[in-house]
Amino acid sequence: MAQVRLSKILQHTNSIADHEDGNHSMSKQPTASSSRSTTFETYAISPPSECIDLRGKTIFISGGSRGIGLAVALRCARDSCNIVLAAKTAEPHPTLPGTIYTAAKQVESVNGSKCLPVICDIRKEDMVRNAVEKAVETFGGIDILINNASAISISNTLSTTMKKYDLMHDVNARGTYLVTKCCLPYLMKSKRNPMILTMSPPLQYVNAQAMASKVAYMTAKLGMSLATVGWSAEFRKYGIGVNSLWPRTPIATAAVNNVLGGAALMKRSRTPEIHADAAYVILTQPSARFTGNFVWDEDILRQTGVTDFDEYRFDKSVDDKEIPRLSATDSWLK
Repeated sequence: MAQVRLSKILQHTNSIADHEDGNHSMSKQPTASSSRSTTFETYAISPPSECIDLRGKTIFISGGSRGIGLAVALRCARDSCNIVLAAKTAEPHPTLPGTIYTAAKQVESVNGSKCLPVICDIRKEDMVRNAVEKAVETFGGIDILINNASAISISNTLSTTMKKYDLMHDVNARGTYLVTKCCLPYLMKSKRNPMILTMSPPLQYVNAQAMASKVAYMTAKLGMSLATVGWSAEFRKYGIGVNSLWPRTPIATAAVNNVLGGAALMKRSRTPEIHADAAYVILTQPSARFTGNFVWDEDILRQTGVTDFDEYRFDKSVDDKEIPRLSATDSWLK
């Protein structure tokens, strides 16, 4: 019964989003992949002639000192833009690569882009407001927000401490809400195709299998996804596009290495660049039309014409058949 009730709630949520936004046209088409027959989704993307590059725009990224956040920053930097990296890592970590300062140097080495690194814990309102104020003082405004910062702990209910639960909800759901709230006044003023992109799972992925033994983490991430649904309607009148992006396969990040599957899963992962390339496709869509979408990274790249994904393999010796793909009934953690 619980699953039936959840399905009805999600159907209702999706029907509201479809009604409000009008352009949530998303279809599924079976496509033969090298590993198995996979159903990939398609989205209402615009032709390249109608896409809008990121040149001169200011992009605020939470948690961008490494991994997916840094990869997205570097991809955006190819368009000569301004990047704000709001993250906690000011000093080198004993086991994790990079700081906001080393990341900023990487960004500024790309095509004349500028980067402002700001120490920021998105759980703390004063730090978030300070980071946003510094961004506006430095670059004059904010055109794009990327909600990338996230906390993860995969454990069942008995094993999850309330400290871990609070951390994930404070960073993922509350932190995303806080950063968006603080950036919103400047996104509303932007006349440069304003966008919000949140790294959170598609609601159609929600089922008992996906939630089991990771309820604390998934509910925190789904708080981010539900915000995408609400904001896409709430901010539509300002011309702000609001979308979510999620990986179809494991991504070779510290989370995969340290939490999800270790070296074995890292070998069977793709690099963060696939997520960055997918993010770029979303961020360059006309914001008034492309909003309220839950996008899988591989799917939208396939729709733009990408057919060879070998370059994204983390371990080039691993065949594409060995890289697991995520769907509504799959889990990388099986």
